[in-house]
Amino acid sequence: MLRKEAKHTIQLAIPIIIGELAQMALHLIDAAMVGAISYKQLAASALVINSMNIPFVLGIGMTISVSQMVSLAHGRNDRQKVSHYLYNGFILCAGTALLIAGLLIYGAPLLRNMKQDPEVVELAIPFLRLMGLSIVPMLLFMTLKQFADGLQYTKTAMILSLGALPLNILLNWLLIYGHWGFPRLELLGAGWATLITRSLSFILLLLVILRHPTFRPYIAVSASQWKLKMQTFHELLHIGIPSALQIGLEAGAFAVSGIIIGTIGAVPQAAHQIALSCASFTFMVSMGLAQAGSIRVSNAFGAGNKSKISEVGRSTLLTALAYGVFCALAFTLFRNQLPLLFNKNTEVVTLASLLLLYAAFFQIPDSTQAIGAGLLRGIKDVKLPTVLVAVAYWVVGLPLGYLMAFHFNWGAPGIWVGLIIGLSLASVFLVIRFLRMSR
Repeated sequence: MLRKEAKHTIQLAIPIIIGELAQMALHLIDAAMVGAISYKQLAASALVINSMNIPFVLGIGMTISVSQMVSLAHGRNDRQKVSHYLYNGFILCAGTALLIAGLLIYGAPLLRNMKQDPEVVELAIPFLRLMGLSIVPMLLFMTLKQFADGLQYTKTAMILSLGALPLNILLNWLLIYGHWGFPRLELLGAGWATLITRSLSFILLLLVILRHPTFRPYIAVSASQWKLKMQTFHELLHIGIPSALQIGLEAGAFAVSGIIIGTIGAVPQAAHQIALSCASFTFMVSMGLAQAGSIRVSNAFGAGNKSKISEVGRSTLLTALAYGVFCALAFTLFRNQLPLLFNKNTEVVTLASLLLLYAAFFQIPDSTQAIGAGLLRGIKDVKLPTVLVAVAYWVVGLPLGYLMAFHFNWGAPGIWVGLIIGLSLASVFLVIRFLRMSR
C-alpha cells in the first residue's frame, strides 16, 4: 500500500519538481554566466540573493495558502469555494508582492551597512532593485501555479517554467555580454533578463487559467465568487503566515549565514554561493515532493479519510529518505567537479569543494524536514511546527555555526556545521510531530 501511495505522490510531484528545478535553474544560469565575468560579480549576485531571500520566501509561503485551501475545497467537491479562494488568494498575494518589492527597492542602500566588500556592495545595489521589481510577476505566477497545483493540474506551470529557460539564457547572453548590438550590462543584464522572463511567464499562465477549458468551471462562477471577504482572508492567513514563517525561518538561516560568511571575504562568499546553489537545486525536488504530499494529504483531510492521511504521509517520508541518500552520495562523488561550472578561481573552487562535502551531510535531514513540514500543512497543523523550526535554526543551528566559525576559527565550514545541526533538529521535530498527529 505504501509503495502504491508513493507512486501516486511521485506522479503528482514530477511536474511540480520539474517546474521548481526550472525556476532554480534560472538562478544557477545567472550565477554561472555572471561568474564567468569575475568572482566579484558572483559575490555581488550572492549578496543580493541572500539579502532578498527572506522576504522572497515569505511571499512564497503566502502563495502556499492558496494551494492548501483550494485542495481542501477540491476534496469536498466545492467548485464555488475553489474559485472564491483563487480570487481572494490572488488579491492577498498581489498585495504581499507589492509590499516586498517596495521594501527591497527602497531598502537597497542598506547593503552598505552589512560590512561587505565595498566593490561587491556597489555592484549589488542596482541589481537588488531590479530583482526586487521582478518579485511582483514571480509571486503572481506562483499564486496561479499554486491554484493549478491544488487542483492537481501540475503540468501547465511546468511547461511554462521549462519554456522560460531558453528565453532567460538568450536574454542573459544578449544583456550580460552585450551581443548583437545590445549594451554590455554584466550583472544588471542578468537582472533585466530575470524581470522580462518572469513577467512573460506570469502573463502566459494567467491567459491559460482564464481561457483553457480545464479551468473553465472555476472561472464560470466568478460573478458570484470573485468577491473579497475578510473571513476568507483570515482562513488564507491562518495557513499562509505560519507557512511563510516556516519557510522564511529556514531560508533566513541560510541567507544570514551567507551574509556572515561575506564578512570573512569575497572568496568565501563566492564559494558559499556555489555550494548553496547546488544544495538549493537538489532541495527543489524535496520541495516538490513536499508540495505533492501536502496536496494529497490536504485532499484526504478535506474528504475526512484518516487512513489515507497516514498512508500518504509515511510513503512520502520514505521517498524523501531515499532521495536524501542519493543526493548525499552525488555531492560526495562530484564535489570537485561541480564548482568548475560556476567559477575558475582556484581559491573559490577549492573552498566550494569542501563546502559541498558538508552539504552532502545535510541532504537527508533537509529532505525529510521539508516533507514533514509539508505534510503538517496538509492537516492544517502549522503553529507549533513553526515554533519548532524557529528553535532548530535560530536558537541552536545558527548560533552554534557562528561560534564555530569565529570563536573556534573554522571560518565558512563552521557556519555549515551549524546548518547541519539545525536541519537535523528540524527534521526530527517535524517528522515525529506528523507521525503522532496522523495517528
